[in-house]
Amino acid sequence: MTTMTENASGLREFKMPDVGEGLTEAEILKWYVQPGDSVTDGQVVCEVETAKAAVELPIPYDGVVRELRFPEGTTVDVGQVIIAVDVSGGAAPVQASPAAAPAAEPVPVVPPSQAAPAGEPKPEGRTPVLVGYGVAESSTKRRPRKGTEVPAQPSEVFRAATAVQGELNGHGRPRPLAKPPVRKLAKDLGVDLTTVTPSGPDGIITREDVHAAVAPAPVPAPQTSVEETATAVRVQAPAPVATYDAVRETRVPVKGVRKATATAMVGSAFTAPHVTEFVTVDVTRTMRLVEELKQDKELAGLRVNPLLLIAKALLVAIKRNPDVNASWDEAAQEIVLKHYVNLGIAAATPRGLLVPNIKDAHTKTLPQLAESLGELVATAREGKTSPAAMQGGTVTITNVGVFGVDTGTPILNPGESAILAIGAIKLQPWVHKGKVKPRQVTTLALSFDHRLVDGELGSKVLADVAAILEQPKRLITWA
Repeated sequence: MTTMTENASGLREFKMPDVGEGLTEAEILKWYVQPGDSVTDGQVVCEVETAKAAVELPIPYDGVVRELRFPEGTTVDVGQVIIAVDVSGGAAPVQASPAAAPAAEPVPVVPPSQAAPAGEPKPEGRTPVLVGYGVAESSTKRRPRKGTEVPAQPSEVFRAATAVQGELNGHGRPRPLAKPPVRKLAKDLGVDLTTVTPSGPDGIITREDVHAAVAPAPVPAPQTSVEETATAVRVQAPAPVATYDAVRETRVPVKGVRKATATAMVGSAFTAPHVTEFVTVDVTRTMRLVEELKQDKELAGLRVNPLLLIAKALLVAIKRNPDVNASWDEAAQEIVLKHYVNLGIAAATPRGLLVPNIKDAHTKTLPQLAESLGELVATAREGKTSPAAMQGGTVTITNVGVFGVDTGTPILNPGESAILAIGAIKLQPWVHKGKVKPRQVTTLALSFDHRLVDGELGSKVLADVAAILEQPKRLITWA
């Protein structure tokens, strides 16, 4: 989409671009320039946060900043002008930063008694209209009335209608206006039509009016004391507006990545039918292999940890059970099998939970996978993960063990088929070769979308991951 406009005075307006593949808004986190500063083509002028990530925005031309339209912390719709730059080379005055849009001039409301009399020219001036539809005089004219007589009042209409009938009741009062069926109904019900309040056109009594006349009158409420009345008011009063202690409580607006994560998790939890299975496994041999790989020259300078081997184990398990790597197409009511694995890694960051993924992780060697994991985690912690890095994931790993947690029931990343949670790895008593020994043990939890993955398939995947971690040589024999 176009992100800049230019007017005749050489002022270019830069609009909030769509930086997140269809996102509609972004929050301005920080301005790197102020009015009066010179900028050059490609210079980063601000950092914004979308629902997916923080992104730096470069300006696409040279000039002098004239105006910043929004302050830091403002959420701006895509397409709105956020900064104005003078590209003419002149020293045009700058506005205070950030500039606020001028308040709309209030339009006085003229009471009918003060309106201009008919026939007098209307005073010239601005006509309030809807934004975006321009200012135009109304072409609608009221049809002139026939004659200048004052319209009859309701009582006069009633009297005129009565005079047409020319009938009075026995008491000299006008005969009520009602159709014969209504009169019969009133007679059958014992209703005196002179006591009925008409609701029909021109004062005609309707069937509903007759039925209302015989309806039981509401029972007056018993008199209550002032104390009883006050109690009733307290009971029936609406709940008070939530308040908080500004000294001992803090409210944090939910927006950006946190808001998107909350929305996505709710949607995932109540859309995909989750199933979670657990397995506790002896990973002593895997932990030994991690220590050996740290000394391997092929992995020198790379991040080698249990997550690396667990990720490789999951990739091997997916290769052995490819149907687990799929997504659900709701519109077409189809299962979409993926012949690639974009492996997501859940990362906790100051801005919230991010799940970037390693593209085509199934094709990477162990050193390449280690390098990708290191870059992914470092970028996420710095808050520099790009929106593209979080798109297209197929399965995810979340390592809750780093917080000392044994296991959990992870929620699927929206659009993915499975997520593997890794619990804390710690020494536990374990039966090994017929004897109880201290072994490195962890618990794995695999959540999967039951529309895509049945219990047998999910169990096979989880069992394969556990088997590899118990005997890591299977990375060679099964790969």
